[in-house]
Amino acid sequence: MGCCSGRCTLIFLCIFQLMVALERQVFDFLGYQWAPILANFFHIIIVILGLFGTIQYRPRYIVVYAIWTALWVAWNVFIICFYLEVGGLSKESDLLTFNISAHHSWWSEHGPGCVRREMPTPGMRSLDSHSYISVMGCLLEYQYIEVLHSAFQILVALLGFVYACYVVSAFTEEEDSFDFIGGFDPFPLYHVNEKPSHLLLKPMYLST
Repeated sequence: MGCCSGRCTLIFLCIFQLMVALERQVFDFLGYQWAPILANFFHIIIVILGLFGTIQYRPRYIVVYAIWTALWVAWNVFIICFYLEVGGLSKESDLLTFNISAHHSWWSEHGPGCVRREMPTPGMRSLDSHSYISVMGCLLEYQYIEVLHSAFQILVALLGFVYACYVVSAFTEEEDSFDFIGGFDPFPLYHVNEKPSHLLLKPMYLST
């Protein structure tokens, strides 16, 4: 009963992680954040693998999922440090875009309450001229939105790690008990205690 309960919970967590990861992937695509896009892609693949392993009783796949969740926690801790500018990191750098573009988080211009205004650069009338974008009135700064996203990812990943370890342990115990009762033994557990053939062929003498 405990294994079934833990297994069902892990299946729910994997499905929930997929939904959250897809939501995050959409906003990272909108912001051209290539490093998070790549990390989210691997995360989605491993979560699907963990979901498959949980449904099909494959402990090895669940172990891979558990290891990845630990790495996923570390990645989200790095994202939190990046946006809070901890350890010399700067949220204004192009680290998350691999220095390919100067884009930042999609939430920096589309956060709750943000008013986005484009003001053309004075003295430049060409078609290739760039506009200065001003964002005002945000109820919550974009770096805190990203931090909340990562913190929520860490919480779900930790729950997934705990339940993955529990399910792997339960599966292993079931396999050990199955081996113990002869589930994988090609010979029966109880053998007939047969007499040696030479004793069966030995003639019986009656005492006179």
